[in-house]
Amino acid sequence: MAHEPAPSLYAAQEPVFPRKVKGFYRTFKWWIMAVTLGIYYLTPWIRWDRGPNLPDQAVLVDMTNRRFYFFWIEIWSHEFYFVAGLLIMAGLGLFLFTSALGRVWCGYTCPQTVWTDLFILVERWIEGDRNARVRLWNGKWSARKWRLRITKWTVWLVIAMATGGAWVFYFADAPTLFRDIFTLSAHPAAYVTIAILTLTTFVFGGFMREQVCIYMCPWPRIQAAMMDPDTITVAYRDWRGEPRGKKRDASTGDCIDCMACVNVCPMGIDIRDGQQMECITCALCIDACDDVMERIGKPRGLIDYLALSDEEAERAGAQPRPLWQHVLRLRTIIYTAMWAAIGLGLVYALFIRSDIELTVSPVRNPTFVLQSDGSIRNIYVVRLRNKLGDDRQFHLSLTSDDILRIELEGSNRELAIEVPANETILQRVYVTARPQDAAASRNSTPLRLWVEDLDSGDKASWDTIFNGRESQ
Repeated sequence: MAHEPAPSLYAAQEPVFPRKVKGFYRTFKWWIMAVTLGIYYLTPWIRWDRGPNLPDQAVLVDMTNRRFYFFWIEIWSHEFYFVAGLLIMAGLGLFLFTSALGRVWCGYTCPQTVWTDLFILVERWIEGDRNARVRLWNGKWSARKWRLRITKWTVWLVIAMATGGAWVFYFADAPTLFRDIFTLSAHPAAYVTIAILTLTTFVFGGFMREQVCIYMCPWPRIQAAMMDPDTITVAYRDWRGEPRGKKRDASTGDCIDCMACVNVCPMGIDIRDGQQMECITCALCIDACDDVMERIGKPRGLIDYLALSDEEAERAGAQPRPLWQHVLRLRTIIYTAMWAAIGLGLVYALFIRSDIELTVSPVRNPTFVLQSDGSIRNIYVVRLRNKLGDDRQFHLSLTSDDILRIELEGSNRELAIEVPANETILQRVYVTARPQDAAASRNSTPLRLWVEDLDSGDKASWDTIFNGRESQ
């Protein structure tokens, strides 16, 4: 007896061919796409004069010198807490906007959405609108089909290569790296990075599209915890649209089942089925439905941004609450307060940081050295950092010079060290207690070491301990 094959647990991917639509939200998305792509592609080419010893690229991640430049701001590797703070703010911002307005990040500014929009624009320009693309997809392979597909893939590949190329320009001087890439003299890491980003952009934006959002991105599964009935999101007023039908009389609702909202959806879903994980709230279905409502003489807003908590009032014919009452509630206020607190803290830390820094590390082996004359010496390694654009002379001193003496390794009697611009040096320092200074020679004595910029007069200090005999 023949066994029937087991049914497949996985449905085949259904291609999605969004139809062209006009309206407020579509225009808004075009503007966002133009601005975000413009920022991404053009930012590495903006110049910013920082002086003769610093790069003049406005935004640069300098991996060699372990620094990040953003216009007038310079972040060193030991100041990574600024980057961590920005990442926390980005996470809180996602929570805030999702709680208030649903998945607006996904629908408008997510890179996957922006590049998918761009690839669909190219596809529509070359192959035609929805119906033409459906016919081409279902048709047999012919010379025309090959020509259109190869043309489309070529344009996609150019966009993908520009995307990968723009990314590496953030990590090196853009004009220099651009020349090195085309003269085949760039570092192999640049070519590998461009190849990987070209491939992922080409595949994700051209072929996987909604599959990335549904299966690869974790945010659709997290968003449910961020949303509640007061969240403003794209929804269908079924109490007004149902029962749907082509007839326009008292027996049917406003929805004429034209499928316009489905045909424009880049995710290929039907918003009339209710809230769905796949919906990215791009609002293109609102534009499509409003256009149909105007043409049949019905009020706009059958599909709209709305809060589900207003459903009962709207069903009864009452006016919904103002949108600001949905946006300004306890959850969003808490997110906003946390976001602002972190932002203000980062700004405060940015403005109070000094251009000179030092750290002091005592040499623990041995803890102290007993000299032949009875004096006790401690050895420290001082790290001096000059964050300015020119060489500076730094002078070292102690708070209690009358008890302890400081010397620098070498013959420098002036206790002055030249630190090159934007460099960090290590200096070995000796601190000695004379035999008659019993308090210092027999106990652990608090010690403060100072560094002074002899040009500007700026100072910085570090507290440590001088170890005497009882520290053994």
